[in-house]
Amino acid sequence: MHEVLVITMKVTLLGDSIRMIGYGDRIPALLGDSFTVWQPNDNGRFAQYTLRGLFDWANDMEGSDIVHWNNGLWDVCNLFGDGLFTPVDVYVDTMVRIAKILLSRYKKVIFATTTPVTEDNPHNKNEDIIMLNAAVVPRLKELGVIINDLHATVYPHIDTYIRSDDKIHLTEEGIDVCAKQVADIILKTAETL
Repeated sequence: MHEVLVITMKVTLLGDSIRMIGYGDRIPALLGDSFTVWQPNDNGRFAQYTLRGLFDWANDMEGSDIVHWNNGLWDVCNLFGDGLFTPVDVYVDTMVRIAKILLSRYKKVIFATTTPVTEDNPHNKNEDIIMLNAAVVPRLKELGVIINDLHATVYPHIDTYIRSDDKIHLTEEGIDVCAKQVADIILKTAETL
């Protein structure tokens, strides 16, 4: 009798609360037993916070085949009415640094675009999110990062997929849709390894 060798791939999920209290918990079941999934118990917050986190999370991320990551909602926040919390050029430069580090350590890197907010969100505006996505996506693509366009999926259905109470996080239906899209792109990417 021959022993069956089961090969598992390791996936790391990084990102803000769209991952942490959103799609993150659903990914292991959607990927199945051929994958192990690690993600920090911490919110990735700003791009610079995630960049710093790469140092702290390095041991836990070791051996990852695929990293799926998002940052943007904290960066695009305008709390004081004086501009984005992270200037666009700083955001893009930081995201490129993150991408280069991830690409040097792991086989495949996927970036999820920043999801929209309700139109009445007092601190985050969709025009800023669109501008931020438009600034970072081409730079990441140039490096070989795979793009998971969650924004394009959620934007036409903001009233259904974004919670009206906090105006930023995914509803249960939004979580389901985003989790499926994240799992699908990870599975598709895994086929290329």
